[in-house]
Amino acid sequence: MSDMKILEADYKAQLLEKHNRLSSLLSPFFQESISTFESTPEGYRMRAEFRIWHDGDDSYHIMFDKNTKLQYKVERLPAACALINDAMQSTIEFVKRHGALRKKLFQIDYLASTNKQLIVSLIYHKPLDESWSDEAESLRLQLSQLGEVNIIGRSKKQKLVLGNEYVIERLSINSQSYKFKQVENSFTQPNAEINVKMIEWTINNLEHGTGDLLELYCGAGNFSVPLSTIFHKVLATEISKTSVAAAQYNISENNIDNLTIARLSSEEFTQAYNKTREFYRLRDVNLSEYEFTTVLVDPPRAGLDNDTINLISRFETIVYISCNPDTLAENLKALAVSHQLTHVALFDQFPFTEHIETGVILRRIAN
Repeated sequence: MSDMKILEADYKAQLLEKHNRLSSLLSPFFQESISTFESTPEGYRMRAEFRIWHDGDDSYHIMFDKNTKLQYKVERLPAACALINDAMQSTIEFVKRHGALRKKLFQIDYLASTNKQLIVSLIYHKPLDESWSDEAESLRLQLSQLGEVNIIGRSKKQKLVLGNEYVIERLSINSQSYKFKQVENSFTQPNAEINVKMIEWTINNLEHGTGDLLELYCGAGNFSVPLSTIFHKVLATEISKTSVAAAQYNISENNIDNLTIARLSSEEFTQAYNKTREFYRLRDVNLSEYEFTTVLVDPPRAGLDNDTINLISRFETIVYISCNPDTLAENLKALAVSHQLTHVALFDQFPFTEHIETGVILRRIAN
């Protein structure tokens, strides 16, 4: 059997294991078929982070074994896209020959787009000076053969940017093209292919034109920008200033006129919606003008707090995108009192890991 056939067989096996685990976890709430969206087994990651190890005149990328916690050398990361793998090799060879770049370098992060834009972030235990900038610019020039490359240097209370601190990702979602600003050191979906499938699945399983949408934990508008095409109005909330600024850019660049971003946590929005507290950051938003029928949440691994669960239970339709099936199952115990699961999907964001990305849609149970 060829290496590719073995890889494909191994991939199918690990995906089946995830499917079975998710089916078991959600069986108290959903007994129908779970839609499963496969990833490409390799080359899917658009971002990667490495520690840097120095050994005499040699330097190299390292990662840590999740079981033994021991470090191991990484010359190529199969999970990462081709652009990151090419940049890894060129970057580390250049760093080894240039002292200002190499000295006290302890981490390199890579953020790529599908359209050949790249950020290489070099992180240090030292102040960065003019000699660092000169060598970093030379590295940027060498890497420019790979695409549009930006270099960022970070140390304590210092950040130097050569080029841009973001990439502009272009995604085709249901045959419509979108632009997304993705900022260095901010959350972005790591698997572009699966990200598109998640958004399309969400759009395709919602009723078009039925009222307004509320999104909590919206990030830079990854869901809310394309979902704005099927709702009358959209209000999205996000606590990160960087992500809110990127979302405003994405709204403008995609010519969206019915989407408003508010810089609030889900807990703060709950207080505002329940009229228990007023927020200056909502001064230009009249909540009474919205007729919310649908809410979308994409929370961190800890899942939803009780107040947010109580809030979203008031909406006709709930879309829950989860990066942790265990907290999802726990939250569903409360949500299933008022809502019924109608669609469940497994999105394999991280092949050959234990991580499972899940999408569920719930509809209010008729009285």
